[in-house]
Amino acid sequence: LSRLHSVGDADTTESSTPSKAENLKATLLQNISDLNTLQEEDGKIAIDFGVKGGEIDEKSRAPRKLDFYTVSKRVGEAADKVFDTVNQLSKVNPTPVATAGFGEAEVSNAPLDGTWQLLFSTAADANFSRDSKRGDANAMNIVDAGKERITNVIKFATNEDGTPKAVSELRVKLKATAEGPNRINLVFKYVAVKCTKFFFLPIKWTLYIPVPSPTISKFVIFFTNLKNKLFRRKKEKATLPKAFFDVLYLDKDLRVHKTGEDNVFIQARPEWKAAW
Repeated sequence: LSRLHSVGDADTTESSTPSKAENLKATLLQNISDLNTLQEEDGKIAIDFGVKGGEIDEKSRAPRKLDFYTVSKRVGEAADKVFDTVNQLSKVNPTPVATAGFGEAEVSNAPLDGTWQLLFSTAADANFSRDSKRGDANAMNIVDAGKERITNVIKFATNEDGTPKAVSELRVKLKATAEGPNRINLVFKYVAVKCTKFFFLPIKWTLYIPVPSPTISKFVIFFTNLKNKLFRRKKEKATLPKAFFDVLYLDKDLRVHKTGEDNVFIQARPEWKAAW
């Protein structure tokens, strides 16, 4: 992943015809399909909730980045082909200002606006498997540029007998602000947990979990560092990670971005039939 080019680097951006981008998009879809096939044969990385489940990094508390070589060499090599194609696509990105329209209520056709369904990600919290405790799920992303709002949606698959899971859906609400032509800064606001049971009763209800504000998090980190200093604990100084993503490629069908934790997300419009 370190080979992925930085967004906005004029020296690495190459002009290209639309046909080249379309060919690369087709190659990327094939790369992802090949990777999925190999994972069905060799297995997927086992991921469950929290640090113990491998979902969250123990030190940073950010989503862990997957290493596909831990499954098998051929799965790792197939993932490398995905990354190589992403590199090539980033050089022919047809949207120079992906953040256009953010914070502008009168704009109705912002390039990032709308629903994006997940095709691939290196982030552990965005990968699901029917063999895990979390179960299988579909992940999507809904962008409202004018209102500077992003909603991450995770819809869990039903049980084997067709009954819904106790938690059927998660919706993570984020404040999203533009920083430059291709970066979106994120602030987590709350998580909506849609449940299908209430103490064994088949009642649908939603639990709202607020996310601590950056100010509260800064106080927690400050006092943690102060405590370590007073007690002379040899621990790495805690810092508040900045949540953001940089758009690497964006057109009417396909969106590729990389987060501050170096995780890659590849998403497609639901109406792009080639992707599904």
